[in-house]
This record gives sequence, C-alpha cells and structure tokens, in this order.
Amino acid sequence: MSLTTDEVKKIAHLARLGIDKQDIESYAKDLSGILDLMARMGELNTDGIEPMAHPMDQVQRLRADVVTEQDNREKFQAIAPQVEAGLYLVPKVIE
Repeated sequence: MSLTTDEVKKIAHLARLGIDKQDIESYAKDLSGILDLMARMGELNTDGIEPMAHPMDQVQRLRADVVTEQDNREKFQAIAPQVEAGLYLVPKVIE
C-alpha cells in the first residue's frame, strides 16, 4: 500500500502532528513500507502456532500464596480514632 503526500498530511492533521513540508515525502515512504510489512505479515499462515506472552519462552517466578503475617486487625483498630463494625471511620473529604 502506497500512501500519497495528501494522505500523510491528513493523518498528521488527525494526529495533531506538525510535519515540515520537506519531510512529508519521506514520511509517506516510511509509512508505506510499514503498511506493506503489516500486509505481508497478515498473509502468513499462522495455523497451529501457539500465542506466546514472551518471545524468550520465559516463565514468571511466583511465590507460594501463603499467609506470612499475623492478623493484627484488633490491635490496630484498638488505637484507631473511630471504628464501627470492623471498619475505620474517616472524615468526609469530598463534598
């Protein structure tokens, strides 16, 4: 797909980008190349190819989901200024 200079100007206007007049031709060439690459990639047969989250086939290390701290809720609420039904009461800050 080949973009014209008028199309590049329109795209720049829609994206609110300022492009110098002498650069419009090179932008048209570069953007046309990108669109051609995307078109060629769209034609590739990807049947049987599994999607991947990372190209290096890495796995994220996760820690075990276990409780490591004590429940200090009663202790903390005992020193709170205002508590009701297990909830902290705070002053209204938004009208």
